[in-house]
Amino acid sequence: MEYRIESDFLGKVKVPKEAYYGPETARAIANFPISSRPMPMELIRAYAMLKKAAAFANRKAGKLDAERYKYIAAACTEIINGKLADQFPVDSFQAGAGTMTNMNLNEVIANRALELSGRKKGDYKYIHPNDHPNMSQSTNDTFHCAIHIAVALAVRDKLLPALSLLDSALAAKSREFSSITKLGRTHLQDAVPIRLGSEFEGYAGNVHAAIEHVKRASSLLLEIPIGGTAVGTGLNAPKGYPAAAAAELSRITGLKFKPVQNKFMYMQNTLEESMLSDSLKSAAIAIRRVADDIRLLASGPRGAIAEILLPEVEPGSSIMPGKVNPSMAEMMGMVCMQVIGNSLVVDSASQAGQLELNVFMPVAAYNLLDSIKILSSGTRAFTDKCVAGIKPSMDHILSNLERNLSIVTALSPYIGYSKSAEIARKAYKEGKTIREVCIELGIMDSGKLDRILDPKSQS
Repeated sequence: MEYRIESDFLGKVKVPKEAYYGPETARAIANFPISSRPMPMELIRAYAMLKKAAAFANRKAGKLDAERYKYIAAACTEIINGKLADQFPVDSFQAGAGTMTNMNLNEVIANRALELSGRKKGDYKYIHPNDHPNMSQSTNDTFHCAIHIAVALAVRDKLLPALSLLDSALAAKSREFSSITKLGRTHLQDAVPIRLGSEFEGYAGNVHAAIEHVKRASSLLLEIPIGGTAVGTGLNAPKGYPAAAAAELSRITGLKFKPVQNKFMYMQNTLEESMLSDSLKSAAIAIRRVADDIRLLASGPRGAIAEILLPEVEPGSSIMPGKVNPSMAEMMGMVCMQVIGNSLVVDSASQAGQLELNVFMPVAAYNLLDSIKILSSGTRAFTDKCVAGIKPSMDHILSNLERNLSIVTALSPYIGYSKSAEIARKAYKEGKTIREVCIELGIMDSGKLDRILDPKSQS
C-alpha cells in the first residue's frame, strides 16, 4: 500500500494514499482494534447531515465563505447519499465522547471537499478539518446531536413502520378469529372459555401501546444541543448559529429539530437516549410476550396445546425426520433478548456521565442503533413469515374446549361455588365432562344446562 505523510500536533502519521481520512483517523484505527464493528452508517449519515447544516449556518453568519461552503456541502451530500462509506473505519469502542468519529467525518469531508475544488488530499491550508467542517462545533455537542438525528430517523423510517405492520397483522387475525371459541388458560391451567380473536386482540393492544411509547420517547430527540460547543457555553459559535443550523437540519431530514434552551443539561446527560432505549425495551418485552404465546399455542402437533398452526419455513431437526419448529417466533425471542440487553448498556452509559459531559455516548449510540436495526428487521420477518400465516387448528380447539372443566364457573351463580367445585373435582377424577356429571347428579334439566354451559355464551 502506498502512503502519504500527514501531521497533527503529536507528529507525523502515515495515511493510505487513496484514503479520504487523515491523521487522527489513522491513529484511531491503530489505537482501537477492538471489535471490527465501526460506527453504524446511520450515525455517519446523520453526522454528515449535521455537518452540512452547520456549514449552512456558518455561511449564513458570515463565518464561512461561499466557495468553501459549496465544496463542504457537496462532500456532506455525497456521504448522506451513501458514498465514501468505506472511509469510516473507526471502531465503535473508541475514546470517549466520539471525538475520533467526529474527526473521521471532518477529515473525510475536508479531503473530499479539497478534491472537489481541484486540490490534493491533505492540502489543509485551503480547507482544514478542524477549522472548516468543524467550524462552530465540538464533538461534545455534535456527537450528541448526531445520536438524536440518527435514532430519530431510524425510528421514523424503520422501526415504527415495522411495528405498525405487526400491529395491523395481529389486529387482522383478531378479526379473522373473532367467532372461534377456545379454552382459556390462567397460570397455564385450564380456565373459562375465550375467543381466539380476543387473545389476538390483546396481543395487538400490547404492540400498539409499545408503538405509542416509542413515539413519545422519540419526540424528545428533536431537541438538540447544537451550538453548545465544548461545555455548553457556546464558545466560538456565532449569534444565530444554533437556530439556523437546526432549521437547515429540519429541512434536510423532514423532522422538526430545534435547539435546546438548557445546553448544559443536555451535554451532561443522555437522558433522552435512555428514555428511548426504555421504549425499545418495552417494545421488545411486548413482542417477545406475543412470540412466546404463539410458540405455546402452536406447541405439538400432538403432544401439547396445538390450537394454532404456523407457516412451515424450514426443517426443524437434523436427526428427527419431519419435525418443524416455530423458527420465526424463536428468532423474534432472541432479537428481543438482545434489545433488552442493549438497553442495560445504554442505561449504564447514561448513568456514567460526569461533570460537563457524558463521554460514553459512542457505546450508547451503537447499542441504540443496533436495537432499532434488529427489532425492525426481526419484527418484519416475524410478521411476514409467521403472524400473517397463522391458522386455527379447529380439531384441537374443539377437543380442548369439550374437556374444559372450568366451564363449571358458569354454574356458580345457580348452585354456588362449593357445589360447582365438587362437580369439577368429580369430573376430573372420573374422566368425565362437566355436563355428564351434572346430568348424573340431576343438577338441572338438560336444556337449561346446555344454555349455561355453552362455551360461546361464556366467551
